[in-house]
Formats: sequence, structure tokens, C-alpha cells
Amino acid sequence: MTVDAGAPAHRTSAEVAARAAYVLRAHDQGALTVAAPRLYPHMWSWDAAFIAIGLARLSPGRALAELETLFGAQWRTGMVPHIVFADTIHDYVPGPDRWRCQQVCTDAPRTRATSGLIQPPVHAIAVRRILEATRYATPAERRQVTLRIRLLWPRLLAWHRYLAEQRDPGSSGLVTIYHSWESGMDNSPRWDGPYAAVRPGPGLPPYRRADLSALGESRQRPSDAEYDRYLWLVEELRAARYDDAAAARTLSFRVGDVFMSAIFAAANEELAAIGDELGLGATGELLEYADRYRKGVVGTAGDDGFAADIDLRTEQAVPAPTIAGFAPLICGGLDAPRQRALVELLEGPQWCGNPSLAFAVPPSTRPGAEGFDPGRYWRGPQWPPMNWLLAWGLERCGEPAAAARLRAATSAQLADGLFAEYYEPFTGRPLGAQPQSWSAAVALDLLARP
Repeated sequence: MTVDAGAPAHRTSAEVAARAAYVLRAHDQGALTVAAPRLYPHMWSWDAAFIAIGLARLSPGRALAELETLFGAQWRTGMVPHIVFADTIHDYVPGPDRWRCQQVCTDAPRTRATSGLIQPPVHAIAVRRILEATRYATPAERRQVTLRIRLLWPRLLAWHRYLAEQRDPGSSGLVTIYHSWESGMDNSPRWDGPYAAVRPGPGLPPYRRADLSALGESRQRPSDAEYDRYLWLVEELRAARYDDAAAARTLSFRVGDVFMSAIFAAANEELAAIGDELGLGATGELLEYADRYRKGVVGTAGDDGFAADIDLRTEQAVPAPTIAGFAPLICGGLDAPRQRALVELLEGPQWCGNPSLAFAVPPSTRPGAEGFDPGRYWRGPQWPPMNWLLAWGLERCGEPAAAARLRAATSAQLADGLFAEYYEPFTGRPLGAQPQSWSAAVALDLLARP
């Protein structure tokens, strides 16, 4: 194992947990936790879910408040936006003035500025963790948190119904995304093929790359050509007035996202479990969704269990050697031989078992594959929340030994106490925003595990 000579000495578990708690408190803006004050000064949807998972180890009530703030910006359709903008920050790009959601769509919330996209639905998973954490709280806190979950329940259910009905109107078992930002994996090689159809026109307004000025290192970020496509899709979405039916007809980018669909399958099972425990109903509906999306994900998998997105403009599979191919390990559903093959692939020399890796966690893209770049965002670096998701999924799939190995390797990576947004896979160098709230949250949750 090699780690940059400039990296700090690794700390004890207690020191790492204390530093992680400090980061989350330092980034706490009262009703929300910003992802990273300089680079990401607002609330991001799936960041908020991971942050809530970490906060549950400190205060279940504060963890739930994170999700209450997010869902307080829910659209009338049930959509949960991928960004909820803080009122005090005005120089982020693309900001509310470019999205103009409230001006062009009556479904957008009137009281909070948001984006017009979504992100993976990790939220029910977070709520289940919060509910579990109340078992160690005082009876009064447990009663209060349970009451608040009951109040949040209709919004959670509306979010899941939106995804099942508006983002999969044909009941294919794959959630449609309109933008790679919705996947959370912005510049992954998964999208190289589909983005070939996105051709920015002369009407693209000028913009300034706020991410470059905040980070100061362009080689870690998506290219300008990629950003042109990203912002052109925002133009297309705004022209469609953020209407799902119009977007499905007109957008240049429409993909059945296998990784999001796997998360959605698992999240439906988690939400059903919450509903069953609290007597809230809808269990049958949610389990039907879970079954639909589990089958949708598994239906894209090959003999080795590795899954693939579907380009809905061409109806063709988009095989790509990225972490998203391990989606069946999150939702389950593979037969025993294919599950065993997929676990062996994950732990084998192409991925976690690659002897050149600083830590035995999966790079976002397979080393050596076309499009792999060890330092550029989702094209190669390792991401702690993805490690958490895969370890969580492996446990659910009946692979506890593999889950334990992945958790241990992730904890070792985060023992630097820097909680970087992502890590260079060969040197272990921390990259991106430092510290990043969701990395601190992952560390806190892993270290608090009994």
C-alpha cells in the first residue's frame, strides 16, 4: 500500500469519529447541512440522505430535520429536487436564475428556490437508519422522532410514487434520468455514449465555472465541453417547463439508470418496513415497486451479474466498466451463481483486489478501462458513500464477509480524518472538497457500528 508522503498520519477511531462530528456541526446551517461551504454551499438531495445517516449517530432528531428541510422543498408532483438553494449564497453556477423553476413551472415550490432535477432516492434508507437509532434514545425522543416520521410519511410516499409513475411510465423497472447530474455520477464514462446526442446550440448563455475557482484544480473536474452539455440540458429542461411528459419527448438525454433503479428498489423495501413498523400502510404498493425495479436491474445483467444502463433514445444497452455495474448488489435479485460471480468480480484484481490500489475499495471506473482517469471526478476516483452503499447492499444480499471487508477498507481510507469528497485510487491522495459532509457522515456511521 502506498499513500502520498504528504498525507497526515492516520488517527484512532475515536479521533476520526470526533473529527467527523465536528465537520457535520461546522457545516450545519441550522435547518440544513451544506455539502462543502466553498465548493457546494447549498443542500444536495442524496448528500442530505447520507448526512442524515451520519447525524443519526449523534442526534436522531437533528438527522430527521435534514430530511424535513429537503422535503419542505418538494414539488407538487412529488419530485424531490437535487438542489435546495441556501438563501444567502448567490454566486453558485447554475443558480436559481438559470433554472427559473418557479417562473416556468407551477409545480415548483413557492417558498424555496430549487433545481429542476432529481438525485438517487437514498432518503427512505436514511429514515430507516434514523428510526433504528431511536432505539438507543430516550423514550421521549423516540416518541417525538416517530411522530415526525409519521408527518413526513406522505411526502416520502409521494416521492416514490413520482419516480414509479412519472420517471417510468411504461413500468420498465428502470428509472429514467434526463441529465447525468440526476445519477449523481456527473462525468462517469457511463454517459459518454448518450452525451454524443447532446449538441449545445448557439443559444447557450455564457457562464462562469464556480467549481474551478473554488477548487483551483481543473484536472479534478469535468471538462468545459462536458459543462456545455450539462448546461444545455438545463436549457432543454426549462424549455419543457420541467414537465415529465414533455421532457420524455424532447430531451437530448434520456437514460434508464440501473444504479438509481437499484437504490430505488432497496429504498422501497426500506419504506415498506417503516410503514409496517409504524402502521402507516402502503406496504403492498411499495413492495410491488421494489419487485419491479429489482427485476428491471437484474434484467440488464450479464452472466457475471454486471448490469448496464439503457439509452432510451436508441433502446440500446450502454455497457460501461463503472461502479454502477454492481447495482444488483444493492437491490438483490440475482441467482446464486451470478451473485457469487459479481462479488468475486468486485473483490477480484480488476476492482478492489487490484494490487496497485492504496485501499481495497472500488474505483468509480475500472482501472485501465477506456475513459478511466484516476483523478477526474467520477472517471476513476473512489467515493466513500458509494463504498457505504455497496457494503450495505452486500449485507442485505447475504454477503456479510464481503461487506465487512469493504467497510474495513473504507474506514481505513477515512482514517486520515480529512473526509475528502473522493480519493485518488493508487496514491490515496484526498481530492475534491475537503472536508465533504457526506464523507464525514459515512465515517461516523461506520465507526459507530456495533
